[in-house]
Amino acid sequence: MDRDRLLSYCIATRPTIVIGFLGSTLDASKFGPSRWSKWRPTVGLTMHEDLRVDRLVLLHGTQHQRLAHYVAEDIASVSPETLVEPHVLDFADPWDFEEVYGKLLDFARAYPFDPEAEDYLVHITTGTHVAQICLFLLSEAHYLPGRLLQTQPSRGSGSAAGRWNAIDLDLSRYDSIATRFAADSAESTSFLKSGIDTRNGAFNAMIDEIEQVAIRSRAPLLLMGPTGAGKSQLARRIYELKRLKRQVKGLLVEVNCATLKGDGAMSALFGHRKGAFTGAAADRAGLLRTADTGVLFLDEIGELGLDEQAMILRAIEDKRFLPVGADREVESDFQLIAGTNRDLAACVADGTFRDDLYARLNLWTFALPGLAERREDIAPNLDYELDRHAEREGDRITFNKEARDRYLSFATSAEARWPGNFRDLAASVTRMATFSPAGRINLDCVTAEIARLRRLWRRGKAEADALSTLMTAEQRDALDPFDRVQLAHVIETCRASRSLSDAGRTLFAASRRQRTSTNDADRLRKYLARFDLSWADVSG
Repeated sequence: MDRDRLLSYCIATRPTIVIGFLGSTLDASKFGPSRWSKWRPTVGLTMHEDLRVDRLVLLHGTQHQRLAHYVAEDIASVSPETLVEPHVLDFADPWDFEEVYGKLLDFARAYPFDPEAEDYLVHITTGTHVAQICLFLLSEAHYLPGRLLQTQPSRGSGSAAGRWNAIDLDLSRYDSIATRFAADSAESTSFLKSGIDTRNGAFNAMIDEIEQVAIRSRAPLLLMGPTGAGKSQLARRIYELKRLKRQVKGLLVEVNCATLKGDGAMSALFGHRKGAFTGAAADRAGLLRTADTGVLFLDEIGELGLDEQAMILRAIEDKRFLPVGADREVESDFQLIAGTNRDLAACVADGTFRDDLYARLNLWTFALPGLAERREDIAPNLDYELDRHAEREGDRITFNKEARDRYLSFATSAEARWPGNFRDLAASVTRMATFSPAGRINLDCVTAEIARLRRLWRRGKAEADALSTLMTAEQRDALDPFDRVQLAHVIETCRASRSLSDAGRTLFAASRRQRTSTNDADRLRKYLARFDLSWADVSG
């Protein structure tokens, strides 16, 4: 607030109340005329013609009561209209933030503030640095409903009054500070996007929110989205941002929960004691202990078993858990980022995911869109992938203009499905760069790559269509990629054949030539039975 505005407040009928600490050093002075040539902040703030102080709430410790009385007498002599209201506030340790903040908060809550009838100024020149910071925080949070007041000695003069300045906590009034704050925030969001100049409005808004949450909250983050949408990369960038902002100091520990199966899952996550089970030849810390003071990224958290989910919830809430075979709990203070391509709400409904863990994760949930939903971001991500290739291979590859235009025309069209999202794009760039030894991707290379993508996506669609009609989503998820491709081809062949024997002859054509007697129909029947399928199921 500028001086003229504050002066208008002082001239008005509303009384002005100042709250501040007694300065045990700055306010102290030997009794005598010479004290009036020395700047004493608490006495000085009552000596300004343009700052009327109707009441001064003077905070001080029991040991400084004598000094408080002495200062009150001097204030009475220079500003008889000022009522000094001493208030004893003792701290066992004046440098303990928690204690100082807590007692000041208690004072603020108990004080009979009346902002409708009075104006308040919070003097932050005196007191310890801890006390000054706590006064600032309480004013910012509006527990102290006033403006901040700073005083300082006058330059080049012996004036005992010194100078004063009121501070408005609205940063928008300070253009340079606001501009720098905005630039720092923009730098953080750019960091989360790996410096990619993304253009999708919804995605950019989501990244802005993640930036705020990442540096202002320690609660778990849940990143949802299809495979290849960039969950792992974003989790790494969030971790790096937290390190830059001094939010964490430990490691980033990444865990693909889909790889944790059976008895080994508990041991990998929570560690074990020597002899806890057969093969446990030594103690194992576990991944949660490794993430202490850092970030734990549980990718595909929906793949965890219910027992592991229960222990993860306990570890999140209490920072404690029990290693396998141990009789004493251990501690680990980590921040959690979880990723999943599943609908966890649906998993809760069907009983495969704990509702209490989902509720804990669901505070900050962000759904990453697939590449097909961000077609305007394909061009900047294309440049990013070329930069990554140059860093990885030490070879800078570029497009000629005609080739780039042709590729982007296809990549941003409705024909481009991008089922693998950014993984598909990265693989596509790698192939084109590999087939361009001269360092320039030309039109022929792009034409060949577009044809290759069409074949890959057609095959993937046929596979998905074949399996989706015969198996549930859970059954498909349980298949290894090798089995998924093979089974889809078998089903496609069966549907194109007249009988089980005919399909068997086609599928086992090479091995038939190497045997004197064959029973391809029985062989095919047994293969299908492995997946709980029959000829009647697949031939329709």
